[in-house]
Amino acid sequence: MKWFATKKQGDIWDEAIEGPIGDIEAAERIRAICEAATASAEKVGSSAARSDKPEGERYQRATRAAMEIAMKISDDLMRDDAVRRIVDLCMKANDARTAQILSRAIQASWIREAVRRDYPALSQ
Repeated sequence: MKWFATKKQGDIWDEAIEGPIGDIEAAERIRAICEAATASAEKVGSSAARSDKPEGERYQRATRAAMEIAMKISDDLMRDDAVRRIVDLCMKANDARTAQILSRAIQASWIREAVRRDYPALSQ
């Protein structure tokens, strides 16, 4: 029965961006991506679900899309805030390597210090 079949909703990071977007829209999109991918990141980060390949791929796609958008943000503070959100997402997935690389890209000292305070493992 086809009418009972539901159409699978796509993820926000898989949606195409039409035309150039401004810094505010890019920051909002990154925020939405990170919120939508939180459940996947937490599943990837839990020891019981380490072998959950679909969730791992979903987390990777979300992180990659968020990083690509963040690179296009011209305002330094907005970009730093966006990167901070991506670092939070990475840490939920226990992806400390990516989080550490991203945390080094944060230029605002107060945001960098907040990341180090929240995640002491990244200050090494």
